[in-house]
Amino acid sequence: MSEPASPSRTAAGGARTAVVLGGSHTGMLAARALAASADRVVVVERDVLPAGAEPRKGLPQARHAHMLWSGGVRAAEELLPGITSVLRGAGARRQPVTTDIVALSGQGWFRRWPESHHVVLAGRDLLDSVIRARVLADERIEVVERAEALGLTGTGAAVTGVRIRERDGGERTLEAGFVVDATGRGSRAARWLTGLGLPEPEVRVVDSGLVYASRLFLAPEPAREAFPIVNVQPDPRDGGPGRAGFLLPVEDGRWIVTLSGTRGGEPSSAEEDFVRFARDELRHPLIGELIEQAEPLTDVSVTRTTVNRRHYYERMPAWPENFAVLGDALAALNPVYGHGLAVGAQSALLLRNVIRRHGWGVPGLARRVQAAVARPVAAGWDLAIGQDVFYPGATQDGPSLRDRLVAGYVDRLMLTATGNGRIARRVTDVTSLERGAGVLLTPSVLLAAVVGPLKPALPGPPLTSEELKRAGLR
Repeated sequence: MSEPASPSRTAAGGARTAVVLGGSHTGMLAARALAASADRVVVVERDVLPAGAEPRKGLPQARHAHMLWSGGVRAAEELLPGITSVLRGAGARRQPVTTDIVALSGQGWFRRWPESHHVVLAGRDLLDSVIRARVLADERIEVVERAEALGLTGTGAAVTGVRIRERDGGERTLEAGFVVDATGRGSRAARWLTGLGLPEPEVRVVDSGLVYASRLFLAPEPAREAFPIVNVQPDPRDGGPGRAGFLLPVEDGRWIVTLSGTRGGEPSSAEEDFVRFARDELRHPLIGELIEQAEPLTDVSVTRTTVNRRHYYERMPAWPENFAVLGDALAALNPVYGHGLAVGAQSALLLRNVIRRHGWGVPGLARRVQAAVARPVAAGWDLAIGQDVFYPGATQDGPSLRDRLVAGYVDRLMLTATGNGRIARRVTDVTSLERGAGVLLTPSVLLAAVVGPLKPALPGPPLTSEELKRAGLR
């Protein structure tokens, strides 16, 4: 048996080689991040990756609404300078927040305050294809397609590579100085680590039982060039199932609409029920009224893969050198809140920055990476479970005292934000993942929360007469 490779070298000429497991959004950005320090990056992907913006078997989530918050946009720009312009040139939309959002929260309609942040909207296939093309233009990055990762090589002290099974059934080992698991919700990292003799990680699961259904529409012709995001949120205080809806304008004059409901309030896959659910089951019929004027382009896609599951790898008493877990493999967030893409981008940027700061192959590097990526994960996690934890059956023990205290304060802030533009900006500082939750605890924000909204509640959705006319509602 040959000697294992050095943790920071491969057998081929001493070049620095990194392996990324998973070729989706986080995996591609992680490959770009590693290419800043490695001589060669190999991406291992189970699918055959399409040449353009086409669907693939391993990404069924692409049939649903996606958004990239500005915190994630900024991270992607640092890794791939100019990527926002490329996305927009391909048809993606840049929507200012909260200027172009019509949202009903549990506390009432938000005003459309002047821009403070933004989101980039596009179909997931388009988003992935643009980022993938830019990443794979780097000759240092290659893809092994139709290959499955079987496990890690090395010991509990240091990972030296990964075993893969290729399309012909043959198995081989890719030796690497650094391995990143970005395989998503199906990650087997916890099992692989215990196989190396490490303890099981702490895991928390919050399952609201949420189901969501999505359908693509062609917007009415006058509304195809520009239209606001429409979001009808549930009111968790009413004690019933949480039903919500999103309408996102995406490329080619289309709207993607996602409807969701927790246990007892789930949407169905029936095409004839889609408009009815949007019109009659949500807290306001606006989304239903809008899509009644639009042309459906696809069938209804349904998913139940919405469990929040976080692995606290950063808390493990021991962690192997040369291995890190990113994206949904680390923390799978309920997709309905839209933070997974941004968390993945921010984590990939931190991967690059930590390696640059401390140096390739230095002792403790992987643990530093894992600790660093826990920060954006924690932010996304708190945003995802802040509401989910209160639905019946979401956890074994129900919401904790901390969950209840945080939710009470956030409810007050959200009410204040409906009538106070400064507080609305602070809230979107956090939801955009541009600033940490600490900005919501400053003395001026605490005082504003005590005072409450400075303007009266809006009586209805803040759509302009022109927008209503373009959508066919006037």
